[in-house]
Amino acid sequence: MDKGNYPALYLDADKASNTAQSKYLNLVRAEYTLLFLAAVLGLQWYTSAYYDVGYALVFVLAATMLVVRSFKKPEQTWYRCRALAESVKTSTWRYMMRADPFLDAESIQEPRAEFRNYLREILKANREVGEELASGSSAEDQVTHAMDQVRKRGIEERKQYYKEYRIQEQRDWYNRRARDNKKAFRRWVGVTLIVYVIAILTVLIRITQPGWEHAPTDPLIVLAASLIGWMQIRKFSELASSYTLTAHEIGITLNRLYEVETENDFSEFVNESELAFSREHTQWVARQHE
Repeated sequence: MDKGNYPALYLDADKASNTAQSKYLNLVRAEYTLLFLAAVLGLQWYTSAYYDVGYALVFVLAATMLVVRSFKKPEQTWYRCRALAESVKTSTWRYMMRADPFLDAESIQEPRAEFRNYLREILKANREVGEELASGSSAEDQVTHAMDQVRKRGIEERKQYYKEYRIQEQRDWYNRRARDNKKAFRRWVGVTLIVYVIAILTVLIRITQPGWEHAPTDPLIVLAASLIGWMQIRKFSELASSYTLTAHEIGITLNRLYEVETENDFSEFVNESELAFSREHTQWVARQHE
């Protein structure tokens, strides 16, 4: 389903999460870059007061990045807004598929009211990210026309829609992310190994040329440490394994869809599926707080 057809709360939470993620990663990149620059300047290429002032300024900027990251905690905003967005998303699919607690009723107003109340409770439980949600999407619908149109369909149409736009979309996303993280892990390990090799060569060259004043050993050490830190922050290997397992679990879930015949069976199936989708995300968010 097109992102624009989700509730306004989802759109704001998704945007806030993406913004906070970019802010956090950019702060980490800036800090590592400044530390590497400080190591390069530490080789004392020139002797002057201006050089030393610039050298000190680099440390000041690096410390500033650390302070901003420590007190603003954009990664916490990233995790909380993502959790909020995914909660709204999974509830949206329950609503569209007429799954518990948004079961069919005599009037569409009943499940609509139930859905709005659920969003209100989610928002109340996430007051701490309220400032991050301030955007134009707040004026959009919380129960969209597209959501109601899907909900009106018969069970077979809804099953097909859920299969194509939810289950298969999630399966493809996890498979794609697993591949991307595997490639990224191998690429960053390869770059780090190259840095190690260069560092080893510089040490060996210094044995034969003890007068080499600007051997880049220290900058290479900082660079290698930064690369290792970056891989730990992004958790490429861990996420690749986790996403692969989730993709297989979704594939197993998909097979059960063909056994669903009644509205009650479909409600149970949707809730079990949404639980599987949210479990991986919940575990991922929890790991960030360990």
